[in-house]
Amino acid sequence: MRCNYCGKEFDAKEIRSVNVQVNPELKAAVKDGTLFVHECPHCGKAVLSTEAFLYHDPQEHLLIALSATELSAEGLEGYTCRRVATVGELIEKVNIFDAGLDDVIMELCKYVTLQELGKNVPLKFYRIGPDGEITLAYPEKGEMQMLAIGHNVYSDCAAIIQRNQPLRDSIRGLAKIDQDWLSRFIA
Repeated sequence: MRCNYCGKEFDAKEIRSVNVQVNPELKAAVKDGTLFVHECPHCGKAVLSTEAFLYHDPQEHLLIALSATELSAEGLEGYTCRRVATVGELIEKVNIFDAGLDDVIMELCKYVTLQELGKNVPLKFYRIGPDGEITLAYPEKGEMQMLAIGHNVYSDCAAIIQRNQPLRDSIRGLAKIDQDWLSRFIA
């Protein structure tokens, strides 16, 4: 790896794929991001991996690929397949699916919430509470802000998605589901 801070190269053991059924202990390291962080031995700074990565949960029929290029999902019928561009997006997707939620519905929830807020900030799924309340997070003035939305917002967005056939038809292969993708369907 090359350190973003001092520019020096160093050897780092990088894991390029995780099957959480085979290595369940690595799921937590994916979810908290520690799997992707390496310490530079020259300057001691934390360096985030930018290499391609594959997250596979066979029990949940879930595959998430961190990749800059489009990939084929041939042979993965019955799987939910997603492609993401950053480690942060990968972690968010794993957390969304792990909470039993749908990422397509969550993107619409984030869009609706942003419209209500009147802000242009990167909303991220944070957690779902025992009462179904969904917490989203966004950075503002150097601090993370937490925003709770009721499960009714999620239910309303699910109904909208269900009625939008072109949107549902676009979710094929290793789909990149994010606000840019959603913007193609929102007038």
